Amino acid sequence: MSFPHEFLWGVATSAFQIEGAVAEAGRKPSIWDSFSHQPGAIFENHHADIACNHYHLYKQDVALMKQLGIKAYRFSVSWSRVLPEGVGPVNPQGIRFYQQLLDELIAAGIEPVLTLYHWDLPEALYLRGGWRSPESPVWFEEFARVVALHLGSRVKCFITFNEPNCFLGVAHLVGKHAPGIRLPVRDVLQMSHHVLLAHGRAVKVLRELVPARCKIGFAPTGPMHYPKSGSAADIEAARAATFSIAKSIGFDALNVRMWYDPIFLGEYPPEAFVAYGGSMPTIERGDMELISQPLDFLGQNIYNGHAVEARSNTDGFAFIERSFAHPRVLNNWPITPESLYWGPRFLYERYGKPIMITENGVPTHDLVSLDGQVRDPARIDCLTRYLSEYKRAAADGVEVMGYFLWSLLDNFEWALGYPMRFGLVFVDYDTQRRICKDSAEWYRHVIATNGTCLP
Repeated sequence: MSFPHEFLWGVATSAFQIEGAVAEAGRKPSIWDSFSHQPGAIFENHHADIACNHYHLYKQDVALMKQLGIKAYRFSVSWSRVLPEGVGPVNPQGIRFYQQLLDELIAAGIEPVLTLYHWDLPEALYLRGGWRSPESPVWFEEFARVVALHLGSRVKCFITFNEPNCFLGVAHLVGKHAPGIRLPVRDVLQMSHHVLLAHGRAVKVLRELVPARCKIGFAPTGPMHYPKSGSAADIEAARAATFSIAKSIGFDALNVRMWYDPIFLGEYPPEAFVAYGGSMPTIERGDMELISQPLDFLGQNIYNGHAVEARSNTDGFAFIERSFAHPRVLNNWPITPESLYWGPRFLYERYGKPIMITENGVPTHDLVSLDGQVRDPARIDCLTRYLSEYKRAAADGVEVMGYFLWSLLDNFEWALGYPMRFGLVFVDYDTQRRICKDSAEWYRHVIATNGTCLP
């Protein structure tokens, strides 16, 4: 069995993690520029001033993608590169960079998938309140309009937001990501409502301004749990755990239902009003109609989950404790390939939209061997397991649209800095030399066979 004929085999990156050139050609700081230069905020005080220097080396990077047979490239636009103050005058040099990148991709036969927002809020807007401000949806609408007008003729597929539960929860509840502050739950829930309103406004702008009908999605993340056994009871327990609304918010902030129920069902989960009570956001007339603009696909970043079994407790489920021997990757995430079967299945059954895996990947201990090559058998093994489960989901009737491997390049991995190498391509940050890892050739073969080579 293969994946569907039109399946998008891709790789993903984000602007701040790879571009560098943070003070060139009119770009002004984002919150991540400021945060990454705070002593102790990032592992060993790493920063992304140069990162992978993609701003200057984008032609080389597109050529690598073409060499690897990549069909689609998911990237993000740096808001402060095209609108240095977040709103107001457009920076023509910033627009020109993305136009040139898009031209290069199209010439190479690679479909662009453009993410509007991948965590890098302009510093100027943060100083005006950031996502706490009721004006933030209007700011984002203006940004979406600029992107649509200047880049929309070259793009057929858009994603409005990447992982809002991280750039809100990890940043504003836990304080480990930019801007590195801790706010009350009520404030963060109100911010999430502003993000959803911003999403709705952006969708309307894209529908209005992009010449050909484009495909639009949204890309949250979160654990995708799986049943301990194949029993009906354990399957329902895993489904309940995946969609449960927690009574407190921590690292895994804002369950996927807090995004997709409003977007696809037009309402917040009823359980959220019980769990959070008066901390739930203020909802004005017309808000839910705006938020629930029709989308074409459901994007989901999936990395792992937890085994679940049915229990006769209040929740109806319990997480199975992992043994000390449970395999893990470099950043201590557990390896749970089952998440790429049960996650898409549960999401498809609940929302009925085609599934696009917008991120999935593995950081491993990568180094250049004596023969000049980068051997990464652990990554190949893990990704084979994950993709085989995704293929099984497709065989069982889940409508799958694409898969974007995180990431094309080793890059600046946010607060973890540069040791967490997720790339198919090794980056020597001192010389900016690129070396295709063994996994790059493996992925080239997977794409060439449309997945028939997978178990």
